Amino acid sequence: MKKGSVWVLFVFYFNRVGAQELFVFSEPASNMPAKSLGIRASNWLLYDKTDNMLNVQLIPELMWGVNKNLMLHFDGFFTNQGGNFHAVGAGTYAKYRIYSADAVNRHFRMAVYGRLSLNNSVIFQQEIDLTRNNSGYAVGLIATQLLHRQAISGTIGFNQVYNNGSENKLPAGQADQAINFSLSTGRLIFPKEYINYKQTNLNLMLELAGQHLIGENENFLDLAPAVQFIFNSQTRLDIGYKFQLYSNMERVAPNGFMIRVEHLLFNVF
Repeated sequence: MKKGSVWVLFVFYFNRVGAQELFVFSEPASNMPAKSLGIRASNWLLYDKTDNMLNVQLIPELMWGVNKNLMLHFDGFFTNQGGNFHAVGAGTYAKYRIYSADAVNRHFRMAVYGRLSLNNSVIFQQEIDLTRNNSGYAVGLIATQLLHRQAISGTIGFNQVYNNGSENKLPAGQADQAINFSLSTGRLIFPKEYINYKQTNLNLMLELAGQHLIGENENFLDLAPAVQFIFNSQTRLDIGYKFQLYSNMERVAPNGFMIRVEHLLFNVF
């Protein structure tokens, strides 16, 4: 009974201080709870201006909280690009927390991350995207500050891409390296006061994300508002819309919706 009570208090605490930094379009420096397992499905609905059609992209993920500092993701990439809905690749993502300064209702955390992706789709744009269109790797740094009901997070990362197999090569002269950056903020709107961990959380998010192609004077900048619901401290629903503010590079589908469902299983391992 005592052990169960302690676990409920831990979940309640996680819900209270961490909800508004579970960003929709980027990762915070904080990790999921240790020894937990997460199941996530992200569904992109993007308007493809080249083919004048709705581009559907599904990314199922399995997430593992190895310990308080290390989190791993394993994901697959599916799309209807070019015809029938089909698989185009897979990837893995790791995040390791390197610094934490915690206080009551506030904390500052930093983490490093790495991603490795394999993709066999046709390379149809200059934008480098390791979750939907390119093979390669990424490394970077995340810093997140939580101040009671408001969270602010920044990310900067380096991306290196390669040919998507022997049949889908990078076009001659196209950049194969990029710097990605993002600035995100989230605010807890509801509940105004916590009573128990079963209360539904409502968070509003706003994220700014961009990319600079190394060796070329080509960039883009996107803005992405989102709403997030968290049920029973373990089931999450994200609904966001990403739209282009500026770009001088070729991007096939820069604007569209992202809908994500995620469920956490605590103390699995």
